[in-house]
Amino acid sequence: MTAGRSIDAAQARCRNAAQMQDALGTLEGRWKLMILAHLLAEKVMRFSDLERAIPKVSQKMLIQQLRALEADGVISRTVHPQVPPKVEYRLTELGRGLAPVFVALQHWVELRRGAGQTA
Repeated sequence: MTAGRSIDAAQARCRNAAQMQDALGTLEGRWKLMILAHLLAEKVMRFSDLERAIPKVSQKMLIQQLRALEADGVISRTVHPQVPPKVEYRLTELGRGLAPVFVALQHWVELRRGAGQTA
């Protein structure tokens, strides 16, 4: 392989790594993975359902995390005009695309757990 190709390949790896890091930034946050896991399982959840499903999260933090996920296009928020307001959250197509990532991450968790037992 020539030096030019080697540099091009290294630059492509750096670009890919930077893009992955940027994508992971969307998932950063103490509660985002929990929120996404619940929405992957339940399809649609009301705000109060998410509060009950994640009892350790404060209302303020849940709102912040939901707003960030919505801003990143991972979830959608629907407000139904009624009293009291009914707000529902669901994954967007982009958010549903995370399903295989969650499966792979769960597999990695199991591998890690197994590795810890043999060490």
